Amino acid sequence: MTASFSNLSLAEPLARAVAEMGYESMTPIQAQAIPVVLTGKDVMGAAQTGTGKTAAFSLPLLQRLLKHENTSTSPARHPVRALVLLPTRELADQVAQQIKLYAKYTQMRSAVVFGGMDMKPQTLELKRGVEILVATPGRLLDHIEAKNAVLNQVEYVVLDEADRMLDIGFLPDLQRILSFLPKQRTTLLFSATFSPEIKRLAGSYLQDPITIEVARPNQTASTVEQRFYAAQDDDKRRVVKAVLNERGIKQAFIFVNSKLGCGRLARSLEREGLKTAALHGDKTQDERLKALEAFKQGEVDLLVCTDVAARGLDIKDVPAVFNFDVPFNAEDYVHRIGRTGRAGASGLAVTLVSPSDTRLVSDIEKLIKTKLEVENYPLEDDRSRGNANDGRRDDRREDRRDDRREERRPERGFDRGSDRGFDRQRDNEESRDRRSSFRPAQASRDPFFEKPYEAPTAEQASAASWEASAKTVASRPGLSANIKPKRKVAALFKAGE
Repeated sequence: MTASFSNLSLAEPLARAVAEMGYESMTPIQAQAIPVVLTGKDVMGAAQTGTGKTAAFSLPLLQRLLKHENTSTSPARHPVRALVLLPTRELADQVAQQIKLYAKYTQMRSAVVFGGMDMKPQTLELKRGVEILVATPGRLLDHIEAKNAVLNQVEYVVLDEADRMLDIGFLPDLQRILSFLPKQRTTLLFSATFSPEIKRLAGSYLQDPITIEVARPNQTASTVEQRFYAAQDDDKRRVVKAVLNERGIKQAFIFVNSKLGCGRLARSLEREGLKTAALHGDKTQDERLKALEAFKQGEVDLLVCTDVAARGLDIKDVPAVFNFDVPFNAEDYVHRIGRTGRAGASGLAVTLVSPSDTRLVSDIEKLIKTKLEVENYPLEDDRSRGNANDGRRDDRREDRRDDRREERRPERGFDRGSDRGFDRQRDNEESRDRRSSFRPAQASRDPFFEKPYEAPTAEQASAASWEASAKTVASRPGLSANIKPKRKVAALFKAGE
């Protein structure tokens, strides 16, 4: 029997907000985690991405924090009591928006802090007092060092997408942040995948946690149709366009492995008449939020992105995901295709496999314990292969021009609060892209060096003897070869007499 939110006995303000959001039946992770969190016990929760982990920890936290609810305007009456840590800015912003909706009819205050934005508005909000703070680790440490955030009254800590925070090097930051918190607290760790590193982290900071696993670890959603197509690099765009047309797909994520490749592909698709936006780590936060909002509103058909967008983003009714590049990390495959087929809806995941990707596909097979069949997609032959090649050359020329424009743009600041480390493993791919586009200039041909040897004439020999004498003079210390030495004359008297 499916559990219902009406059976949770939530406080009236929370129940009203949940009803307004259209929540009726709980997902498996919600049905198992919410009652446990309401008891105040530590939890390790694992579930497929897109199954409602945010509500699984947010609703019971708000329920237990309602005892601190007050209408006072004093910041001292609104200390931070719940801390939610996430790996990326977009995910932090999304979770903060969800918590605001759940707490809509309460007096509980919430705020979000992440990098790429001015710290002053965040500081003013923190100074006014908030009970629930959503943050990325780097920017939170900035506020702690500036004494804008005091965490000595925190009762609940949530580590969401914890495995990704470890992957991108946030473990030292997490350890520092947890050292500022009270020893007596409830810690909740949620992730789509469990790894040995995650279990060690849980063993260090969770006290007798209750493990909740509603699906086999690293399992992909059964509602997502997975297809693997063999394609050369030059044919991948044609396959993407053919699948979009064949299936009648209006919106899709397209994942690539490098920031450079992300920008190039987005520009190429834009030139072909598709409404496209790029999302990667070199974009400013304002640009990233605008691209996401445009995609959510349907103003953009294709969102070309790196793995910055692979985790936790909840955009409903996205029918397809394309892996333009096979991910370097097999676990990223699970998260990428989790952007479609959310909340029980059906979805399509297409992965384009080049000849050099055999090992990466094998890693995915081992992770999801499924045999994958790489098919050949039937592409229509071009009327003229030469015309197709000319078009690709034109695209490459356009890409090089765009790359030069990007290089001339002023560098943007990169703060500690940004999702640093996300593209660290893709630097080698970008360097290969740059090397492949480099062509050394041809050496100029001088006809003098191609002439056969000729014996010097008498005049040339005499000239050579003059040059030799000049070099002899120039070899004397203090004299230049261009200065004519004084002629020696007989002296009448010796020097000094």
